[in-house]
Amino acid sequence: MADNFWQDTTVRFDISKKNLALRTGEIIIDKLYPVEDTKGNSGDRGTLTVTNLRLIWCTHQYRRLNLSIGYACILNISKQNTKSKLYGISEALSVLAKNGNTRYEFIFTYLVPGNPRIFVSVTAVFKAYDSSRTYRELKIRHSLLDNNKKLVLLPREQQYDELDGVWNLTSDQGNLGKFYITNIRVVWHSTLSQTFNISIPFLHITSVKTSNSKFGKALVITTSKKAGSYMLGFRIDPMERLICTEKQLLSLYQLYHSNPIFGVEVSQEPDHSPPELQDDETEDAYSEDLPNKRNILEVYESEICHGSKNAVYDYDLGLAVEPLPEGYRTKDLWNLFIE
Repeated sequence: MADNFWQDTTVRFDISKKNLALRTGEIIIDKLYPVEDTKGNSGDRGTLTVTNLRLIWCTHQYRRLNLSIGYACILNISKQNTKSKLYGISEALSVLAKNGNTRYEFIFTYLVPGNPRIFVSVTAVFKAYDSSRTYRELKIRHSLLDNNKKLVLLPREQQYDELDGVWNLTSDQGNLGKFYITNIRVVWHSTLSQTFNISIPFLHITSVKTSNSKFGKALVITTSKKAGSYMLGFRIDPMERLICTEKQLLSLYQLYHSNPIFGVEVSQEPDHSPPELQDDETEDAYSEDLPNKRNILEVYESEICHGSKNAVYDYDLGLAVEPLPEGYRTKDLWNLFIE
């Protein structure tokens, strides 16, 4: 599951219906229509779906024209004054994202006059995602315990077991510590230093088994490539407790993957239904043949990647300035700010 878990960690363009569909554990938190992708598909109405893992935008006419923006790729969310073909000069949502070594800028204009819902929804969900990374990321030397030396449980997390006297076998001599099992992750910390610890979410566990080591039989947990491809060994005595722990972990692992908890909690009531077609949209709207196929990456690449533009003389200001986006005049921008 972990190595196929891409929804929140990539930016993808014009993806298939299969990849547009919600994965297990992904829920719709908000759905906004009509929304214009002002930078890439100016003049086209579409739907912006806000899930707990990503932003999905689809055109109304051709669902094959779409965007999937994982929250882990987002660098910044802000408001920006822009010019929409459908709405004129207005305030839009600007999303700056990075995928690999490339930065992209997306501009979404909500075509409902004076309605701030797009800013409120996207900002709230992104903050909830950013503050809940422990659910989805392997953490080392993280703050795990409270002042009473108890494991600090996450929202919706339940502790199932706590084992003392468990050896972490990552060093030559091993380190003695305490081992916790919850419905979301496995946690170990050293007895001598509580800051020497590791938190492993089930999301990034690829296998759990017992294996031979130079310390004898040990519990071996392997993590996904995204979590570093670690092979972590733990010595648990006696043998009966080791076998019982392995069975418990395998059971909770299967239970988690049947209904994963990603930890993105917002106050709005989530919509569990998949993205729906608009009333006058049919399945035929999802076509492999797109009109006016464009170079997608160049359209969205952030101008930050390309450095400064050559200056041009502005007759209104009497100065050399960076050229404005197409459709803008200095006078228009000045009028916008003094209204």
